[in-house]
Amino acid sequence: PTLRDYLYGLRRHLEVLCIAAPLQIMKSDGGIMSIEMATERPAYLVESGPAAGVIGAAHATADTDAAGCITLDMGGTTAKASIVEGGAVAKTGDYEVGAGINLSSKLVMGGGYALKLPVIDISEIGAGGGSIVAVDAGGLMRVGPESAGADPGPAAYDKGGTSPTFTDAAVALGYLNPVYLVGGALKLDAEKARNTLAARVAAPLDTNLLDCAYGVYLVACGTMVRAVKAVSTYRGRDPRDFALFTFGGSGPVVAAAIADLLEMSRIVVPPNPGVFSAYGLLQSDIEHEVMQAFLARLSEISEVEFSLRFRAIESDLSATMREEGYEAADFTIARFADLRYSGQAHALTIAVADSVDFIALAKEFGDEHERTYGHKAETEEVESVALRVVASVPINKLSGIVASEAGEERRRSAFFGTDYGLVEVAVVDRAGLGNGPRAGPLIIEEYDATCVVPPKWTAALDGEGNIILTREGA
Repeated sequence: PTLRDYLYGLRRHLEVLCIAAPLQIMKSDGGIMSIEMATERPAYLVESGPAAGVIGAAHATADTDAAGCITLDMGGTTAKASIVEGGAVAKTGDYEVGAGINLSSKLVMGGGYALKLPVIDISEIGAGGGSIVAVDAGGLMRVGPESAGADPGPAAYDKGGTSPTFTDAAVALGYLNPVYLVGGALKLDAEKARNTLAARVAAPLDTNLLDCAYGVYLVACGTMVRAVKAVSTYRGRDPRDFALFTFGGSGPVVAAAIADLLEMSRIVVPPNPGVFSAYGLLQSDIEHEVMQAFLARLSEISEVEFSLRFRAIESDLSATMREEGYEAADFTIARFADLRYSGQAHALTIAVADSVDFIALAKEFGDEHERTYGHKAETEEVESVALRVVASVPINKLSGIVASEAGEERRRSAFFGTDYGLVEVAVVDRAGLGNGPRAGPLIIEEYDATCVVPPKWTAALDGEGNIILTREGA
């Protein structure tokens, strides 16, 4: 009922504004659907916001030669990570929410609520710009998961917030311009940020303000590393093989520090990073999935039975697509099977060709099992747990970027730890990188985000307008 009231109220509001375009809603699996369908399936929207950003990253990197990217989306309350390989997003039907970190990693599940629905494989952890900094009874600094939110927000917002936050630390370090956020529309009180951090965190830890603020920065980055590992290391992928694709209002602030912790050497910051998930919404196809349980060993079923079960699912899915207003010629069909070794608790999703070859299917499962868990068992029976069919209707994609002219270069002091101290750094906008690579330390300010380029990193623009950060020696 809550979702129905909201969505139909939104549509009425759009009609008052004379906007007649169909209203479609992002799902957790990266597809979009009508509001009529969304109101009947609210659980399908649980991770829909973060899913949009991952779809945008997949679209932005589809034509590159790189192995793929790991996305990092840091906003005001949480940081989200996912993985894109070969232009395809990783999906799962075994997700968990409410355990302090939302994820699908089989190695660290069991503390939250199971969501047995198609979801883009995203790990989400409570670390964002509004994450509250506190010193616990044992004298340890903690950043999050509690958040000051947007109202009253960080102390620097000067709206009544008294708790020090990650944003206050970033202001104290000189990373954020207190008079430039959102093009200058959001003014920050830098003095209040420093005073709150000094009184509530630095004093109890008996340290100076800059070391304290940098400690907040490193602790927050260490927390976010968990999210990145949940979609890479915990799934048998080495993050050093991937680029870090970062967005969100705070993502580019922490990207280089997180990449250093994971020994990653390349970072991509897309245009308009603060609203990149909205861009991802415009790259999403209309998509529906139907899953049916089917527990059987591959050696004990025939190709005919396997095909008939898929056709039955496709018949149900076609009926759903007709409800959405699409005929068979409008959409494409893809088949998948959730497979596991006989007796295992968790399954892996493998694509299935129209003409199935069980030997090839079992081998593909074994290869994916080895990538994910580091081993495979070629003598073990492989069994099916469930069959999935996905119907997709492609939509016209947004392309191109809006170029801008370089503004005036400025300078300010920023702190990069005791090894470098407080240094004067150049402050430029994205267009200011157009004349060639710039070595850090450097700060790139935009309307919707700030990118911190620390020492030993270099920033440059590629042909698509992305900021590319490269680590020294890579």
